[in-house]
Amino acid sequence: MKKRHQIHSEDVPQPIREDGAGATDLGPRDILRDIENPDMLVPPKTDAGRIPNLKFSFSDTPMSLYHGGWAREVTVRELPIATTIAGVNMRLTPGGVRELHWHKEAEWAYLLLGKARITAVDQDGRNFIADVEAGDLWYFPPGIPHSIQGLDGGCEFLLLFDDGNFTESDTFMLSDWFAHTPKDILVNNFGVSESAFAHIPTKQRYMFQAQVPKPINNQAIQSPYGTVPKSFTHRLMAQEPIITSGGTVRIVDSTNFPVSTTIAAALVEIKPGAMREMHWHPNTDEWQYYLTGKGRMTVFAAEGTARTFNYRAGDVGYVPFAFGHYIQNIGEESLWFLEVFKSNRFEDISLNQWLALTPHELVQANLHVGPELMNALRQEKWPVVKYTNT
Repeated sequence: MKKRHQIHSEDVPQPIREDGAGATDLGPRDILRDIENPDMLVPPKTDAGRIPNLKFSFSDTPMSLYHGGWAREVTVRELPIATTIAGVNMRLTPGGVRELHWHKEAEWAYLLLGKARITAVDQDGRNFIADVEAGDLWYFPPGIPHSIQGLDGGCEFLLLFDDGNFTESDTFMLSDWFAHTPKDILVNNFGVSESAFAHIPTKQRYMFQAQVPKPINNQAIQSPYGTVPKSFTHRLMAQEPIITSGGTVRIVDSTNFPVSTTIAAALVEIKPGAMREMHWHPNTDEWQYYLTGKGRMTVFAAEGTARTFNYRAGDVGYVPFAFGHYIQNIGEESLWFLEVFKSNRFEDISLNQWLALTPHELVQANLHVGPELMNALRQEKWPVVKYTNT
């Protein structure tokens, strides 16, 4: 029998805390999984109560494979707490097409790798054709028909929908509609002969392989009604970041991406030794996608309950509305992640800012803290990401 990895006994983590609580685990176990989740194996003493699972990995979801690419999703079926947003990770080959379709939900996307061409037409007959590259976003409002196609080198992207119950199979496909429409209706609708429909698909295509599209100028179609009034794309990585001592933040919502009325987000970089400060969001739940690095998050849920989770690239995290939390970089490279909200605005409340703007005598009486904290609060600039003292 072939071993996946050689792990030495001294490297095997055990569920034993420094104070001696716990015992060795000698039974059947997934050691590699335990190594990935040290704060699940040995939770901090401050963890308490029964907060539900707030983590799921795209690696634990089945792939749907097609000629032209693949897709996988994390919805409430995989992560039941995530009721506000569903996520789909998708790859298209060069020329691979996510067929012409539309959804009942809005679609917000972050292009992870490569380049793609997107098309859309709105309810007033105005069209939109654009090429996007890594770090760009797109947003299609509910009901707007659109398509995605991989350019040279193909592409991979994250799709987010403003309903956790969404599934990619519940999509209105052009080929599916044609396949389920009598041909005499198609003839009457388009005013052509039935022979024009002799080879239409008998079922939905969803994704298929085609030729890499020609340069965008060769495919441009001028609508008599013009183009859409609000761009469906946004160059997030070209956006000037908020720079702090511990990393960078790029916030995008309807104030700088006007068409995105139901999804707001922040792309956060946390450098080694830094953390996303303690905070909460006063308007809605937070859906997270981890891009690189290793992170640690403790979520505080009131009534003496808190739970700590570990995250790495490809993981989805979730924080229910108003729950306090932080995200700490526990790796040796920058931790990059998206925090996404079903909202038209990005909103958060900084713990540091709250305390700094509250009468200090009241804070001291409440927490029994010394002057060192109060002096630090007076100098606080409330960065989203900051270095720690450890």
